[in-house]
Amino acid sequence: MKRSGIRIIMELAESMGEETVRLEVGEPKFRTPPHIVEAAYQAANQGFTGYTPNAGYHSLRSVFVKRLNLDYDLHFKSENVVVSVGGVGAMSSALRVLTDLGDEVLIPDPGWPNYESIATCAGTVARRYTLDPQHGFIPSPADLERLMTPKVKVLIINSPSNPLGVVYPEKAIKELYDFAKQKDIFMLSDEVYDKILLGGKHVSPLTFDTDGRVIGIYSCSKTYAMTGWRVGFAVASDEITGQMNKSQEAYFTCAPSVSQKAAEAAITGPQECVEEMRQTYVENMSTACRLLDDMGMEYVKPQGAFYIFVNVGCNNSLDFAKHFLQKSKVAVAPGNTFGPSAERFIRISLASSNEDIKLGIHRLGEFLGL
Repeated sequence: MKRSGIRIIMELAESMGEETVRLEVGEPKFRTPPHIVEAAYQAANQGFTGYTPNAGYHSLRSVFVKRLNLDYDLHFKSENVVVSVGGVGAMSSALRVLTDLGDEVLIPDPGWPNYESIATCAGTVARRYTLDPQHGFIPSPADLERLMTPKVKVLIINSPSNPLGVVYPEKAIKELYDFAKQKDIFMLSDEVYDKILLGGKHVSPLTFDTDGRVIGIYSCSKTYAMTGWRVGFAVASDEITGQMNKSQEAYFTCAPSVSQKAAEAAITGPQECVEEMRQTYVENMSTACRLLDDMGMEYVKPQGAFYIFVNVGCNNSLDFAKHFLQKSKVAVAPGNTFGPSAERFIRISLASSNEDIKLGIHRLGEFLGL
């Protein structure tokens, strides 16, 4: 299993002191909203400190599925929801029940590095499909067709995407779902950034699913600045969620009980905090784009999530990120950790402060001699 380049840079940055500009980790710099923290405090005082059902508290599953059904005009029941240890836990549990040892999983390139590590830990083979900039980084069924073998069981898609910030249009989502149906494979849809839109409109493939082959993955981490609380969700057919319950017992039993009560408060409470954070990311994106344009740098303008992917023209982006960190005290994520097609890129987090983004990009220009 390969080590994440993001974590390599993160650990180096931790050792360099507080003056280092941190633009490498996909984590909101906001504190968890006070009403969510208060709900956790009250839950702990009321005794919600023990085991929960493997799939999570029924109350949390009920409020989440109500939100999902309203957002995307769906008709799921609480039994179709599994609460897990973050989005990564939900995806890990889902992939384990969808595949057998030696099966193959199609993952995006560039794409979140955990897709490959999750597939590897599940005993499967990750095969990358390249996201072509000439096609707006949107995967096409023709590209996927060339990778198909009898062992392919799962197609992973991610919209809004990390690291590119691309939001797949409805037509593309429908075509990808139709491809999965034609090939009789599952579609694992990573939608953890569904509430962080910077210009695009999110469409879930669950909207088109007629036979239970789509599994949607969601999280409180990014939306509510709850990365450390570790609450995520998988939404799927009764058959799949039933199997995921058994899988979760074997690996982590359940998501943290107090965190689940905090997540209930997040979903049912005021949502102004979500819009305030989203608006900050929009402003940070505008700042980053203006500065990069002034330097004449090539980048991918995001429509969702909170990243900007910048072409720095290097031959080894991990070495570049290390050298940039050591010389300029700015931490960025190396592009090659997201896949071989992104070797010349770095990822800058727009979830950092506006001042840090300005300072980091200014130092990048100096480092490159621009």
